[in-house]
Amino acid sequence: MPPPLPRPTGPPEPFFRRLAGVFRWSPPALKLVWTTSPRLFVLMASLTLLQGLLPAGIAWAGKRIIDAVVAATQGADTGPLVAALILEAGLVAAAGAARKGKEVATSLLRVQLGHRVNVLILDKALELELPQFEDSELYDQMTQARRGASTRPLSLAIKVFSLVERAVALTAYGALLLAFSGWAVVLLAVAALPGFVAETKFARDGFRLFRWRAPESRKQMYLESVIAREDYAKEVQLLRLGPVLLDRYRAIFNTVYAEDRDLTLRRGLWGWLLGLLATAALYGAYAWIALSAAAAAITLGDMTMYLLVFKQGQSAFAGLLGDVGGMYEDNLYLANLYEFLALPSKRSDEGATEGPVPADGIRFEDVSFAYPGAEVPAVSGVTLHIPPGRKLALVGHNGSGKTTLIKLLTRLYRPTAGRVLLDGLPLDEWQEEALRQRIGVIFQDFARYQFAVGDNIGVGEVENMDDRDRQTDAAERGMAAPFIDAMPEGYDTQLGTWFAGGRDLSIGQWQKVALSRAFMSEAADILVLDEPTSAMDAEAEAEIFDRVRRLSDEKIAVLISHRFSTVRMADEIVVLDAGAVIEQGTHEQLMKLDGRYATLFDTQAAGYQ
Repeated sequence: MPPPLPRPTGPPEPFFRRLAGVFRWSPPALKLVWTTSPRLFVLMASLTLLQGLLPAGIAWAGKRIIDAVVAATQGADTGPLVAALILEAGLVAAAGAARKGKEVATSLLRVQLGHRVNVLILDKALELELPQFEDSELYDQMTQARRGASTRPLSLAIKVFSLVERAVALTAYGALLLAFSGWAVVLLAVAALPGFVAETKFARDGFRLFRWRAPESRKQMYLESVIAREDYAKEVQLLRLGPVLLDRYRAIFNTVYAEDRDLTLRRGLWGWLLGLLATAALYGAYAWIALSAAAAAITLGDMTMYLLVFKQGQSAFAGLLGDVGGMYEDNLYLANLYEFLALPSKRSDEGATEGPVPADGIRFEDVSFAYPGAEVPAVSGVTLHIPPGRKLALVGHNGSGKTTLIKLLTRLYRPTAGRVLLDGLPLDEWQEEALRQRIGVIFQDFARYQFAVGDNIGVGEVENMDDRDRQTDAAERGMAAPFIDAMPEGYDTQLGTWFAGGRDLSIGQWQKVALSRAFMSEAADILVLDEPTSAMDAEAEAEIFDRVRRLSDEKIAVLISHRFSTVRMADEIVVLDAGAVIEQGTHEQLMKLDGRYATLFDTQAAGYQ
């Protein structure tokens, strides 16, 4: 059972500041709706104005009907009655058409706008760098933006339109009520204010809960994926983890539900109590108007119209204030979206496309790197030079900094001290596109795309992703061609189990697909292999790296492997410990040194004897 979550704290926001917050994000939200579909925006605006005017017209037509009925009972002509009936029927039909037209426009706009906002969020995600994805707070912010913001811009726009509609209706109602008494208009307004104040307060409390428990919501999503996804299913079943994970899922729900329940009960209680004020105001006005009719101060038609206008006006006024409260809530959630979209990005299309010393290769100059919040650096004071054509192997225990060094080389991370250069130019000064084209990387945790085989290989060079000749050539180089050719649909075979007709591969076959991906790029002159063949047998791994040597004579190759029979094939071996270089040289040199490398090599060799 997880510990109870602390309640969100902070002083209550003043009422007028909450009121000002109603319109903070309204202009950009309306602009977003307008640019998504100007035609639908104009249609919704026009129908909104029509909906605001028609109810008052219907009430006035109702008054004409009742007065005509009274007059007809006293012997007057029925022509005015028929005309009033036709008028009201026409207005009601127009109101129905406006309502339905607005529903259709809203439905169409919702689909378009939801798609556009999601594209904005995903496009922003493409601008982020790897350390930003590894920041849990930023990840929570992105998750909140994706969950709430795809519907909030339209919700806010609809409330703005509704606000206009109700304001137009209230103006018309007020004009009719003023003929009875100005105090009736004041009573109409005052009765709805307490509910509005309460709603804005509860909207803020609800939003604070939403933001405060984002990590818990993400834990629930993770537990759902572990329980329900096929890549976890084997261990979950064999280790009998299902009940334990489900208990954790329930515990998180029970914790957050308690807060939801408390907020809902308080919101409901105050809504009911403040609703009594609106009811008292309605029946006070009812008595006032009825007594005025009984005293013959107004006609029966006037009484009916005023009662209807007051009731609808009260509903419109409460709805208007409710819209304002809803806009405040929407603005709170939209803040997530716009704060996320405003995140700074270090990625840029600017920079150099070549270095000043083309034959210099890669240089690490006293490079150090520490993960955020870490007390000990993952890489410390590394200085290396890897000239073109050099085959370099990185060796060390798990956690010695090998993969971190690779991520610094590929500019996924940026050094906290020192610098990394390619062809004499610091990586930060390279154009990102040009740098990515120079480097082909296969990590141990490479992606297994639920795509066709050809696409899984083709992603190694997106510019030629669909080039079948390049795919087959890369598959030959990566030793994946034999099992791909044996598949019924060849390179069009769907991989993975998420989609119909898909088939899975063994880990070794997946690794060969990933290795083929690295050979897709002809422009890449730096090949980085971070234990991509760990699931293969030693003979297959040795064959692959021998092939890498032969197919990349002029290219830099950086290899991470725990198999020393493969590592010894490298031109140079670098031994890392605690992020620092402790030994460096060829296999023969390091064995003569009789240091850490020799100890590791002898230990592994003893296991084969």
